[in-house]
Amino acid sequence: MLRKVKIGIQSLLMLIILMIIFLPGYTKLQELKDKNRDLEAKIKRLQIENVFLEEELKRLNQDPVYQEKILRDKMGLVRKGEIPIKIVPEER
Repeated sequence: MLRKVKIGIQSLLMLIILMIIFLPGYTKLQELKDKNRDLEAKIKRLQIENVFLEEELKRLNQDPVYQEKILRDKMGLVRKGEIPIKIVPEER
């Protein structure tokens, strides 16, 4: 009986030692897997955004109507002979 207890204690000590040795590595591995999963999701989002930006660039290079719209809306440009009017809201 004493021998069985001694073997049980030795097994328990070996298990504890193995956990001490391998647990930090296992924890780090899980953290890296989580980080990898997050980065893969970010890559997919950026790839989708890249497709939209490439389409907009294509429109900017090939569509004169879209070019004019962007120049007027975002850059405030006007055609020759037009008079720009800027409406300023009243302060209250």
